[in-house]
Amino acid sequence: MASFRTWHCLVALFLLASAAHGQLSPSFYATTCPTLGLIVRATMIKALLTERRMGASLVRLFFHDCFVQGCDGSILLDDVGSFVGEKGAGPNANSVRGFEVIDQIKANVELLCPGVVSCADIVALAARDGTFLLGGPTWAVPLGRRDSTTASLNLANSDLPSPASDLATLISAFGNKGLSARDMTALSGAHTIGFAQCQNFRGHIYNDTDINAAFAALRQRTCPAAQGSGDTNLAPLDVQTQLVFDNAYYRNLVGQRGLLHSDQELFNGGSQDALVRQYSANPALFASDFAAAMVKMGNISPLTGSAGQIRSNCRVVNSS
Repeated sequence: MASFRTWHCLVALFLLASAAHGQLSPSFYATTCPTLGLIVRATMIKALLTERRMGASLVRLFFHDCFVQGCDGSILLDDVGSFVGEKGAGPNANSVRGFEVIDQIKANVELLCPGVVSCADIVALAARDGTFLLGGPTWAVPLGRRDSTTASLNLANSDLPSPASDLATLISAFGNKGLSARDMTALSGAHTIGFAQCQNFRGHIYNDTDINAAFAALRQRTCPAAQGSGDTNLAPLDVQTQLVFDNAYYRNLVGQRGLLHSDQELFNGGSQDALVRQYSANPALFASDFAAAMVKMGNISPLTGSAGQIRSNCRVVNSS
């Protein structure tokens, strides 16, 4: 009987330890890489001094990673030999950027903490610092993710919402990842920084009616109506303060100056109109909700414990 109790206690302890091990924590690297936060911040400051737009790009990189297989660094994997990654997917090809900044952060981290910090965690920290360094909120990033050894071109093509999505599609796409409509509307506020390509907003500025006429005319100057003409020409997602993380995005939506069709869908007589108005008037509420939603998004299906690996090079799987 005693031995049975002992065995029972050992199993319980093992399960508790396993559960704790699989839980992300902001202090995950407190002893194994205590300078991690400083390394990431310093490298990000240098990157943004070179190009302020990079802050927005790294927030987007985190989003595009987490929506495909979870926050596992799968988007970082290059196509090598017969391995096909996610970089060539429709939403990513010639669009997602910042890989070289992640490479630099990883190289700097490896100098002090070799083989300890995952690329997936570096992406999460870079997104937080990109937000903060452009004037947005900060938050404690739960850490302890490991890197995947796989990627999915198909899931990248199917799971990432399109800039042409309607509101119901957006709510569904985020809901499939465990994110609420409020999370979706808050996370969309990342479009207060960064730029989009003409091919992604052409339909909105030429065909939609829920758009300010003067704003449409302004964007049409650098985005020709003909498909294939000027497709990669850039325009700021936030016409007012494109390189400052603030709540101007929501004021734009109220004024029908959302750049993407999917942006303006958040304020177009639907379920998110009231929240958009709240965010447009209350920057503190938006900042708080955005930070909370980023943490929630970062918890999408992470690899923990002995799953996955800690890649030494973020672009390729470690050789066995």
